[in-house]
Amino acid sequence: MLPRTYDAQHCSMVRALEVIGERWTLLIVRDAFLGIRRFEDFQGRLEISRTVLAGRIAELVEQGVFARVRYQRRPDRFEYTLTEKGRALWPAIQALVEWGNRYASPGGAPREFLHAACGTPVTVGVLCPHCEVDVAPTEILTAPGPGADPVRVANLPEPLRAAQNRRRPLLEAVRVSPAA
Repeated sequence: MLPRTYDAQHCSMVRALEVIGERWTLLIVRDAFLGIRRFEDFQGRLEISRTVLAGRIAELVEQGVFARVRYQRRPDRFEYTLTEKGRALWPAIQALVEWGNRYASPGGAPREFLHAACGTPVTVGVLCPHCEVDVAPTEILTAPGPGADPVRVANLPEPLRAAQNRRRPLLEAVRVSPAA
């Protein structure tokens, strides 16, 4: 079983998963992009327990992914809208949709997302902002960033330490155990 938190790992992806990595949370965010705003609508569309949904929405509000906006008084009722931080998740949601369309939907895409200006299906890519071209994983290097933790890296086994401390190809194999 995975631990509840990943405090020992120094990784931006781990920090993101702490916020949105649970499957119900991703589906709630997806539905917010599709226009669902109210608790009852999330609950009815997802068929999720009210307790689980309340907890996930509360966490999304606390993390600044959703804003809680009152739409009725007496009794108070709220809508949950994506914040700027929440809208910034669109490329990740779209990437998961594209992966699902390609590898998990043999009948084709259940829903398409189209560019409003021309009607072309949109795609997610990894873009080099300097060259203005899509970059494949085989064309990417990885290197220590400004937030790298040298103390954590120093405690890694030697093959991992060497790999973490230098610029190298993204898909380059890193062997921790001796070759068999």
